[in-house]
Formats: sequence, structure tokens, C-alpha cells
Amino acid sequence: MTRAFNFSAGPATLPESVLRKAQEEMLEWNGAGASIVEMSHRGPEFMAVAAQADADLRRLIGIPDDYAVLFLAGGATTQQALLALNFAQPGQTVDYVLTGHWGKTAIKQVTPYVNVHIAASSEANGFHDIPARDTWELSTDAAYVHITANETIHGVEFRDTPDVGQVPLFADFSSSIASEPLDVSKYGLIYAGAQKNLGPVGVSVVIVRRDLLARSGQPRADIFDYRSHVGRDSMLNTPPTWNWYLAGLVFQWMLAEGGVEEFARRNAAKAALVYGAIDGSGGFYRNEVVPAARSRMNIPFFLPDDTLNARFVSESKAAGLLALKGHAAVGGIRASLYNALPVEGAQALAAFMADFQQRHG
Repeated sequence: MTRAFNFSAGPATLPESVLRKAQEEMLEWNGAGASIVEMSHRGPEFMAVAAQADADLRRLIGIPDDYAVLFLAGGATTQQALLALNFAQPGQTVDYVLTGHWGKTAIKQVTPYVNVHIAASSEANGFHDIPARDTWELSTDAAYVHITANETIHGVEFRDTPDVGQVPLFADFSSSIASEPLDVSKYGLIYAGAQKNLGPVGVSVVIVRRDLLARSGQPRADIFDYRSHVGRDSMLNTPPTWNWYLAGLVFQWMLAEGGVEEFARRNAAKAALVYGAIDGSGGFYRNEVVPAARSRMNIPFFLPDDTLNARFVSESKAAGLLALKGHAAVGGIRASLYNALPVEGAQALAAFMADFQQRHG
């Protein structure tokens, strides 16, 4: 069997060694006589798996003790709605910095519960940049400030953590978490769907400063209350145990490979290869993001016309380069370079781009 290089934006490629270990343990985990997916989430076997995953993620990212970590079912969009319910009063102002499609989605989720103030937006220029910090119009009484650390569709990434004063900074890190060192202490809350850099689809990670959990928030069912989930170690109800287990294997793999420092090096190398192919093409390939805001994780680019875009997708798939079609919202091509994609994948893509241009340019 030969695995192709998978550039999918999510669910994304996973390390082959992790998949093989999961395959080996699928029928029976650790001599227990049953698969991990068949065991009670409250049994000692899975409780040990969950505790190890928590410890490994804390070590991997550098999560301080005064932050709680949650592993919750679903994706980041669910967490977007829960932010307002847990941390803002009904009708209270929340500040959002809008830099792409997922920022707009985050705003949509909280609009029924709070007064959304768009403190800054790059929508007018097509989401090709991040508004300069000195242009942000932050509210003095906001419950929190929200950013999308990396916009998966538009390929825009915050390269520095913005200073928002005493108001807690909340961030969607779904497509860039654990891709480089991160100072968690600069954030009040970080959330991320696992299916890009941390594991499989179906489980999300929430990292929240414990003092913020004292906020009363809004009337909500117990299942929507972060405090209840923290109090039950993310097992208020039956969690997605297989997804949690598989994410734990990814954490172990990343630590063994050298941690986020090593992945920062690899990710920078991968991004340099693909952006180099774009910028060195004489305009045949085009990335519209301002260079200082370019994402290392998701690189959208365009060819001279839609016919060539379609041909590029078809020929690249035949060459073993998967899932390069751009998102429907923007079109073109998109290469996602998450942690589990090896540098050889970016090398293969850059070589294919040069060959394709030679044949069709």
C-alpha cells in the first residue's frame, strides 16, 4: 500500500504510525479483552487513557495549571455558541475581530445571545490581511475579545498575539494549534476542533483560564455549562472515546518527534516551499494574502483561469497529491500543510507545480 500526500483542510491527514498503532489496538486494547471503543468511559482503562491525553497535551502546548482542559464532542462551531452562554451576560457586548469565513461563522453563533461589536474587519479587502492593531475599536465593557488565529479558507494567520488589555482574549485555534510554540497565558480561552493538527474529527479541545469559570454567564442547560464539564473531567455525558484516544496517540507522536518547536521548524519549511513555488512562478500562480499575514497552515492560490484550476486538481490527484481543490467560498486551489503532512509532501507539491506550469504555462 502506498499512501498519497493528503492536503485536506479537515478532516486532515494523520500520522501513519498513529493509524497503524490504532489498527493494532482496534480489536483489543492493552490486553483488556476488548477494544477501547467498547469500554466504559468511566472505567479505569479509559480513565487512564483520558488522564494521559490531558497530561500529554499540557506538556505539548505548555498549558499552565490555572487552566482547565476539556475534551468535548463535536467541532469548534459548537464551542463558538457556548462562549457567549458561559462568559457573557444576556445582551452584553462582545468584541470580534473579523478576518475570514470562520470569524463570520463565530459571530453568527453568538448573535442570538449578546451584542456583537465588530472591533475590526478585513472583509472590505476580501480578507487578504489582518487589520492593524492600532485600528481596532475595542469596547471598554466587552465580556471578551475574539479572534480566529488562523483562517482555514482565506489563508490568513495572526503571527503575533494581539494585546487587548484586561479583557480576556478568546481564540479559535482549530487550524493552527500545536503548530508552533504558544504562550497560553496570553489568552483567556483557546478552542480548537481536533481534526486538523491534533487528531480525528468529532472531538474538540477547550483550554480555559479557571477564574473565568466563575462568571455566571446566561441561563443554559447543564450540558452547555463548561463548569459542569470541568467538574466531571469532560465526562458529564459519554464522550467520543475513540476520537479522544486517537488524539492522545497524536499527542504522544508529536512529543516523540520533538514537540511544537520541531513542528514549527517543519511547518515553516513546508510553507516556504509552497509560497516559493507561487512567488517564483512569474504570476502563473497567485496568492492574494498580504505576505505578513500569510498562513503557514492553509495556502490558497489561483491559476490564470478556472479551466487550469480544474486541470490542476485532476492532474495533482493522479500524481498522488490529494484534496487540493479550493473551498467553494473562494475557489482556486488550497494546500493545507498541517503537522502530520511530512516535508516531503510539500516538496512533491512544489515539484508538481513547477512541472504543471512548464506544461500549461
